[in-house]
Amino acid sequence: MAEEKKSKLYLFQPVVERWPAIKKPKGHVPFKTKLLWTGTILVLYYILTQILIYGLNPDSIDMFAGFRAIFAGASGSIVHLGIGPIVTASIILQLFVGAKLINLDLQNDEDRALYQGFQKVLVAVMILVEAVPQVFGYLTPSDGLVDMLGSGGARAIIILQLFVGGMIVFWMDEVISKWGIGSGVSLFIAAGVSNAIVTGLFSWLPSNTSLPLGVDNPPAGTIPKTIYLTTHMSLGELVNAGGFEKIFVSPPNPIVALLGTIVIFLFVVYAESSRVELPLAHGRVRGARGRYPLRLMYASNIPVILMSALMANINMFGLLLYTRLSNLPVIGGAWWIGKYLPGSTQPVAGGLWYLTRPNGLYSWFFPLIDPRYRTYLQGHEPWQMGIRLIIYTTIFLIGCVFFGKFWIETTNMGPEAVARQIQSSGMQIPGFRRDPRILKKVLERYIPALTILSSLIVGLLAVFANMIGTVGNTSGTGLLLTVGIVIRLYEDIAKEQAMEMHPVLRKFLGVE
Repeated sequence: MAEEKKSKLYLFQPVVERWPAIKKPKGHVPFKTKLLWTGTILVLYYILTQILIYGLNPDSIDMFAGFRAIFAGASGSIVHLGIGPIVTASIILQLFVGAKLINLDLQNDEDRALYQGFQKVLVAVMILVEAVPQVFGYLTPSDGLVDMLGSGGARAIIILQLFVGGMIVFWMDEVISKWGIGSGVSLFIAAGVSNAIVTGLFSWLPSNTSLPLGVDNPPAGTIPKTIYLTTHMSLGELVNAGGFEKIFVSPPNPIVALLGTIVIFLFVVYAESSRVELPLAHGRVRGARGRYPLRLMYASNIPVILMSALMANINMFGLLLYTRLSNLPVIGGAWWIGKYLPGSTQPVAGGLWYLTRPNGLYSWFFPLIDPRYRTYLQGHEPWQMGIRLIIYTTIFLIGCVFFGKFWIETTNMGPEAVARQIQSSGMQIPGFRRDPRILKKVLERYIPALTILSSLIVGLLAVFANMIGTVGNTSGTGLLLTVGIVIRLYEDIAKEQAMEMHPVLRKFLGVE
């Protein structure tokens, strides 16, 4: 009977067992070794973002331009797909298991191992699923490569490069997860966003590089832009000719975006430091006491990553339907799904317009109060913009809660898994019997509520940052993720150092 209840996914077990993967360390990995691997992978990632795809037409369109901060990578580089396939594979499996279309019990060690192994196979599939539509639609090969290999051969070469780059990113993520500190996916996001923020703050290049530097085409960076305009415009021009408006409000990188970036940074730092602490006592050693911290941001930033990636993929298929699959009946070229202007990757009308994130005050707030900004409404009425903000925020928050709850259950952070971890360390909650079932009931008072609350908080922070705008146009989601990632990385480094100095902590934390 037990065999009959097994998931059909076990048919892929032979493939999963033979699938190439980074080998787990057999014992404890020293802190210096972990730090070395993490630093090496980070440097390699930056190098890969500078290696352009061979034979790619420079006029190609980046389908994920609006989501580049989430997917990491670099447009037109060998890591063009970034972490997209990894995150998409995770989303698909979570949805299928959550809907019981795949019968797996993730509390069971064997089922969870199959789930994690099959996800690696699915990543390779998703690399092709994301690469092929882009190459046949938007990442066009250069005329020289087409003349040399033909249209089919040229596209195959670009797809091969994207596949190799996608697999390298996946393996680098595995190296960091097993031999380094933190998560490769998170590290790549933080690296890309940090690069954009530094550029958005200090770039002296003009906003439009095809035109000379001037008052109407100031430097793109917030600081150089402010210095340039205040030194090249008189006080009357700053007040009456829109100088202050350009500095504080108008893109790119206005001071309002810098202030929004600072507010988000400070709030995330505060929220990450807030926690509920459960008192613990050792069951056999009298006087040995401690605390088990449950973070306010218990679900971390994972719900935002997964929900943003899901929206990016929905936008990708909407773009394909409108521009490249317009011959399909009913849905092909249907404006009510999503209408896109030539050369644009963001919808200007249709259902997908209501799922598009705002991008700074100038894109939604100022059009409602100043007719000069009405072009940002893209032909819509102010009340439609209001409805769009409500729909986008509601769907984004619901998705964050869904992915947050599922993520906690699949990563051994649920009440049952945490109860087993505390039990195995020899600790117990004072005043309760030393029984994992009792521990589970106590933890069920906190963990589910913290999961929902933290998912809502990170979702609201992302929406707020998108509305205010961010330096470097990294999106509020990208900024939120980066701040959280950097804080977690710092804490992970501190924990690794503590475990190196006090090996007994490794057993308590379940590392060995």
